[in-house]
Amino acid sequence: MSTVSKETLVIAGLAVNVYSTASSATASQPKEVVVFFLLHWRYGSMDDIDPVARSVIEQTQDRERQLLIVTFDQRNHGKRLVDAKANDAWARDKGKGHNERHAVDMYSIQTGTARDVSILIDFLPSFLYPTNDPHPIVDWGVAGISLGGHSTWITLAHDKRVKTGIPIIGCPDYTKLMTLRARQVGVPLEARYFPKSLKDTIERLDPPFLIRDGENPFVGKRILVLSGEADKLVPWDASKEFVETLDVGREGVKKVSLHSGVGHEWTEAMVKEMAEFIAKHCLQRSKL
Repeated sequence: MSTVSKETLVIAGLAVNVYSTASSATASQPKEVVVFFLLHWRYGSMDDIDPVARSVIEQTQDRERQLLIVTFDQRNHGKRLVDAKANDAWARDKGKGHNERHAVDMYSIQTGTARDVSILIDFLPSFLYPTNDPHPIVDWGVAGISLGGHSTWITLAHDKRVKTGIPIIGCPDYTKLMTLRARQVGVPLEARYFPKSLKDTIERLDPPFLIRDGENPFVGKRILVLSGEADKLVPWDASKEFVETLDVGREGVKKVSLHSGVGHEWTEAMVKEMAEFIAKHCLQRSKL
């Protein structure tokens, strides 16, 4: 059985880990390649998500196409941490740990991460295959957990090159999520907690506002939604309406998996389901 290889690159000032099977990493003639970005959770880092990346690589070996998994620290996380408080949420007692700018901070990180993914798609082939023209990458995907799941939805909505998305305990509707969270802690969704300028930005960038006037950036995309039925931090109610009514068209794939008894956490069962989805829909030539 092949072992997992990890290579660290610095691209556009970002430290990036690239995972593959050790045998494929040394091959002189690589197969067609599928690249998946794997995004960590709030308070996490690319080091924390290492076991998930390794597990998915191990579960998807010996397919028609080669899978690479790419991880990096989201903004203000890991080695990119600038202000720890900016990663905190609202707190009911408004004391220690209460971040008044939670809604602004979190959305700016999510959208920033989506843009980081797009920048890496631009330049990653030149770093991985400097002598190959054309390079062997044939498909791009993104998966993420919690904060990374939110970023996954935004990336899917804005980058046409990303054909597959797997949000895990993430939410596509930021306004609904923040409305529920504000209600839980007794914060008014107005003024300094939720400025009009933020509302305007959300209405320009968030997935629910991009499906209009016959436009739908999700048509033709392959989406696996993994959520916890007992999740209180990112409750399914915040995502349900958008996900259930989302149309991906005849060429698209949409699968929703609500895990019974699971709270705001990722599980080995979710990782297994993610690996199976990638293998079935991305790593077989007949599927593209």
